[in-house]
Amino acid sequence: MNRDLVRECVHCGFCLPTCPTYALWQAEADSPRGRIYLMEQLLDGTVQLSPTVTRHFDRCLGCMACVTACPSGVKYDRLIELTRDHVERELRRPLPERVLRSLVFGIFPYPRRVRLALALEPLGRRLPVPAALRPFLDVAPPWRSGEAPAALTPAAGERLARVGLLTGCVQRVVFGDVNAATARVLAADGYEVAVPEQGCCGALSVHAGRLEDGLARARRLIEAFERAGVDLVVTNAAGCGSHLKDLVHLLAGDPGWADRAAAFSASVRDVSELLEGGGRAERSPLRLSVAFQDPCHLLHAQRVRSAPRAALTAIPGLELLEPAEQELCCGSAGIYNLVQPVAARELGDRKAGHVLATGADVYAGANPGCLIQVTAALRRAGRPLPAFHPIELVDASIRGLDAGALLAGARR
Repeated sequence: MNRDLVRECVHCGFCLPTCPTYALWQAEADSPRGRIYLMEQLLDGTVQLSPTVTRHFDRCLGCMACVTACPSGVKYDRLIELTRDHVERELRRPLPERVLRSLVFGIFPYPRRVRLALALEPLGRRLPVPAALRPFLDVAPPWRSGEAPAALTPAAGERLARVGLLTGCVQRVVFGDVNAATARVLAADGYEVAVPEQGCCGALSVHAGRLEDGLARARRLIEAFERAGVDLVVTNAAGCGSHLKDLVHLLAGDPGWADRAAAFSASVRDVSELLEGGGRAERSPLRLSVAFQDPCHLLHAQRVRSAPRAALTAIPGLELLEPAEQELCCGSAGIYNLVQPVAARELGDRKAGHVLATGADVYAGANPGCLIQVTAALRRAGRPLPAFHPIELVDASIRGLDAGALLAGARR
């Protein structure tokens, strides 16, 4: 924890209306301001780290809506990461929590293990499963996609730049078709797309307080993209992109990595940022109404709002609709829907209700966790809308696909 960062908070309360857990429970200790009070008390020694105190830190989604709302520039993202790292090092969690977290980090960063876990999911639904493991089954998506882009996709026409594509962990298994669409769109718009061999970026680990593990994974990823000789690193997963752009701060104190991390972070782009100007390839009409959800780690952490909208509105015939409460998290938040399933479910249902209220033909989200979380909530509501990553809609437009055929094969 960092006392100087804690002192930046003037306790004004502007963060409260944008905090999902405060919106749910109206409890000061479950607001950013209340959590900063607890951090200060831990530093002063007036309270001791305990399961009760930790519960309030665990309930934070890390969505960074408070960072957007804060008029004082409080770096709550730094504070919660450092606090969670302190918790994981200093507090021994109850056995069920340790088992659950060990399973998460023993599976999710490894695509082959994710693939095996999803293959066993139907069996898990037929057998008695401990309550702590039920959230795995509740959020498991009913679709899979192992489609993968080529190791190198040449640019159409004159090359604008050579970009490296982050393929992700769960993304590679569940949303491989999104990766393939990303490579096609970028190539059509003039980018040469390289897909180097790569491991987990470390975002989930850092977000959950496993700071050293996350940074070790990030260093290996930096090396992989350095070897690939790319000009830019492109991601279609908002959570991963936020983490990679943040490495300039996370590794700033590491003499051997500070400069490399700074250069790497400066090269990272969300795919929508490369499409904001409309793109080189011609877009064909796609007559759909689309409810687009801002992922928290795109809107709040990366401060990217206009780019995905510009990419979508460049598609002729597409109507972009805005669900209410865009600033409020859907409840996915890394591993949150696994370790805090009750709150996550309530937030997911709330987000799904806003999506349905738009009357849109389809739902679009620019982060794999959001797509999984909100589609699960839409299925619970009995109205499973077709769900896409925005890049898939751009890809369909460039390829001239018919809207009816696109919807028929959509994930729900």
